[in-house]
Amino acid sequence: MSNLRSKNLRKANFYGHAIPYLEKIELKGKFIVIEGPDASGRSTQIELLSSKLEADGHAVMNAGLRRSELIAEGILEAKRSFVLGKRTISLFYAADFADQLENKIIPALRAGYVVLSDRYIYTLLARDAVRGISRAWSHNLYGFALKPDILFYLDVDPNELIHRVFEKNSSLDYYESGADLGLSENMLESFLMYQKLIAKEFRRMQRRFGIIPINGNRAIMEISVDLQKRIDEYLLIR
Repeated sequence: MSNLRSKNLRKANFYGHAIPYLEKIELKGKFIVIEGPDASGRSTQIELLSSKLEADGHAVMNAGLRRSELIAEGILEAKRSFVLGKRTISLFYAADFADQLENKIIPALRAGYVVLSDRYIYTLLARDAVRGISRAWSHNLYGFALKPDILFYLDVDPNELIHRVFEKNSSLDYYESGADLGLSENMLESFLMYQKLIAKEFRRMQRRFGIIPINGNRAIMEISVDLQKRIDEYLLIR
């Protein structure tokens, strides 16, 4: 019985120094991350994957950026007021992430859940790098992050992305357009330039973090079938 139990458990693997009391914990579940820009279809794919995995008999929990009950509202207010510097906003996001990691993600993984995260630290690292924050500083900031078991990036051409954004919203988001960087006085041009910079940063991180690029320019169900097949193979679902 103890041998069977040990096969189902694995030691948690962190990028740097873990939160001290979590350093030697063992996990039973699987951690899957889907990254991608706004309107790339991440949330839709997470919903489809959740339904599929639950139908296959897995307990599933969803996570994502800015979902901490303690911090999320503070981040929204800070972004609305434009009063905080870029490094301070990064620290806000790190606090949000730490709260979720400690109180949601790791407990679910210890209980054997499949955790699906709609974005993770990689979006935060890319945003920081594009805004001129030292990569070393950002990587150290998120050193307590748990490494996912499998990591995807929905790669969508910025010109396709702009159409999806306007289908979803009536206007462009200030920060997702990089307006704070002064890239262009034209918000549309700024959006395209910013998204290209973010995509370039993800390509730069691809090898280091084992990011699996997924062609996000395709139809929803085509992407879904692709993701489900890859995840099924990883989880050895037959």
